[in-house]
Amino acid sequence: MAMASLYRRSLPSPPAIDFSSAEGKKIFKEAVEKGTMEGYFSLSSYFQTQSEPAFSGLASLSLVLNALSIDSERKWKGSWRWFDESMLDCCEPLEIVKEKGISFGKLVCLAHCSGAKVEAFRTNQSTIDDFRKFVVTCSTSEKCHMISTYDRGVFKQTGTGHFSPIGGYNAERDMALILDVARFKYPPHWVPLKLLWEAMDSIDQSTGKRRGFMLISRPHKDPGLLYTLSCKDESWMSIVKYLKEDVPRLVSSQHVDTVEKILSVVFKSLPSNFNTFIKWVAEIRRTEDAKPNLSTEEKSRQKLKRDELTQVHETELFEHVCKFLTSVGYVDNLSYAAAKACCQGAEILSGSSSNELYCRETSVKCIKGPGPSGVEEATVIAGIVVRDGSEQEVDLLVPSTQPVPKGSDYGPEAKYPSGNDVFTALLMALPPQTWFGIKDQALQSKMKSLVSVSAISTIHHEEVSHLRRQLLLLKRCQENKEDEDLTAILS
Repeated sequence: MAMASLYRRSLPSPPAIDFSSAEGKKIFKEAVEKGTMEGYFSLSSYFQTQSEPAFSGLASLSLVLNALSIDSERKWKGSWRWFDESMLDCCEPLEIVKEKGISFGKLVCLAHCSGAKVEAFRTNQSTIDDFRKFVVTCSTSEKCHMISTYDRGVFKQTGTGHFSPIGGYNAERDMALILDVARFKYPPHWVPLKLLWEAMDSIDQSTGKRRGFMLISRPHKDPGLLYTLSCKDESWMSIVKYLKEDVPRLVSSQHVDTVEKILSVVFKSLPSNFNTFIKWVAEIRRTEDAKPNLSTEEKSRQKLKRDELTQVHETELFEHVCKFLTSVGYVDNLSYAAAKACCQGAEILSGSSSNELYCRETSVKCIKGPGPSGVEEATVIAGIVVRDGSEQEVDLLVPSTQPVPKGSDYGPEAKYPSGNDVFTALLMALPPQTWFGIKDQALQSKMKSLVSVSAISTIHHEEVSHLRRQLLLLKRCQENKEDEDLTAILS
């Protein structure tokens, strides 16, 4: 039985000009000479075609994330970490995107979840003059890229809402280059910027909101230095609900008269899979690839992590958390956490499933090397991971607040990232209003003081702020409110 099919579409011209046409090449040459095609080269190096008819948003985002060299922190295929449409699923299930596409707000959420710095504007939140300035900014640099969402009908093209990156700008002609990710349909093309603005200044019928554009760049530092929230496990929605809704209700509905009782109320009802939601960021390398000393980059990262860990350990809240967890018999097992992290690292390095791996042995070692303040030490947990009888040696770089004496075990001399400080960081990341319902006013004031970020160092403030933004972002996704106010997502 014959099946109806299509092979591309003829690009309506005018108003668009095919990028590969003689006129398109001339416009490109003029723009290159004026320096407004700098962003094009990194984008074209990673240009891709959307794999599904409704995946224009996912394809545009994965293209831009790869062009900015943002590490996905997730395995793509084999041992390679890479952004692919199939991995952008934490804010909307892929099956829904495949059927209905994705909204502007959810794409902004995805960009945040993927570790990018994002500024997003609907046309009623900006002007055509501001938009032109942003296009110039992204076209004259490789450090920032723009994704536009627009109505194809304005260009006399078939279809309605669509996403594509903006690849360049010709100032003399006031034309922007659309790198259309639906390459099976239309090639990249130049359009008048005023017409692009008109195409963006249209209503998305699925949300009732205007379309717009987003600027994506690398963050000034890694999003999570020591801690990060994960929405890659199916349970994240229930955990977010627990933290944002149930915890405030629990501390206001039960009689609590000490900090330890507050902690008991919070932790006794924690979802069983809570440890999949907040994690400390581990750094893994193959033992055979490792040099005797840490690289300059590794030393810099470890120092920042060590400083942040020290800040957490010096908070009064950390003391309360340790006291409470000790009272309930909680014992942090670094060897278990290290073994798990080593297996996850070996999974990334080898491309094997972590279910097929187990860690046969871990050991702590200390490596020394020259640093800016003399000889510096770093803690490494060496793990031997086994799969089908073959072994893989991996090193887990672990920040510690004190050096490890030779021959020591996981004793009190060295303090590593643990459940105690992970819980502490998460409590500080909860919104201040979480504790407003505590009936004892003196205790409420005490709790507000314990979680306050006003008196902490800049590095710890950034870490807590990052976790708060992640929590707010995930909460808005859970409530399907990400399209209501883009600035709320970014705040």
